[in-house]
Amino acid sequence: MLSTIYYGNSPIINKLKYYPAALILIIGLFFTAIYFFYRTAKSSDQNKLWAGMAKETAHQIGTPLSSLVGWTEILKTENVNPEYISEIEKDIDRLKTITERFSKIGSAPTLERADLVAETKSAYQYLKTRSSKLIEFELDVPNEAIYVNLNKQLYGWTIENLVKNAIDAMRGKGKIIVAINPKNDRVFIEITDTGKGIPKRDHQRVFHPGFTTKKRGWGLGLSLVKRIIEEYHNGKIRVLKSSPKGTTMSIMLRELN
Repeated sequence: MLSTIYYGNSPIINKLKYYPAALILIIGLFFTAIYFFYRTAKSSDQNKLWAGMAKETAHQIGTPLSSLVGWTEILKTENVNPEYISEIEKDIDRLKTITERFSKIGSAPTLERADLVAETKSAYQYLKTRSSKLIEFELDVPNEAIYVNLNKQLYGWTIENLVKNAIDAMRGKGKIIVAINPKNDRVFIEITDTGKGIPKRDHQRVFHPGFTTKKRGWGLGLSLVKRIIEEYHNGKIRVLKSSPKGTTMSIMLRELN
């Protein structure tokens, strides 16, 4: 008795080949939207902020996009490990999160009662697993939950921006400490690095749109962070301390009873 055996790539593998192209299209759409806002915004700071959103979004998409391209190359083989599919799904979910963050900037976001410790851990773990092994990470947070009014998406974006800035300041090698310290009705989130430090004269200027000391930087990440914390969450952010041995950035939020 004769039988016919059909072979070839599965439908899911064929579909995965198109993910990089789809993500590039998403980036293009972001830049198109920002171009519209850039043309219609009235003040130079607004122009810088809207343009910065596009550049920051493209920057954030870059990490999972690169990862997806790599996973897709692996999936071109016939032996597909389920773990590869799982990793792709994680990065696709990450892209969805980034687009949600993008949509929240420019309009008043919804705040909800959330566990600050859990949300900080989530952002910390994502960055730790996707950063160089030359970066030493340390997490110092309470065991119990601390509740604040929070927009989870934008808070996660804030922590990621601060940690990425810290990594840049250390030039890809050093130690980062993420700590949470409650005090009375306030809670402080502190991110410390072992980078080159920020001159005292620039402690306020680092939050101004367009200010940067990087050759390839846009100088917009910290201005977005300041807007998220101070305008949307009624908190405070500042350079707590800085020296040639490192910098500590501090965020203050109000704790809920």
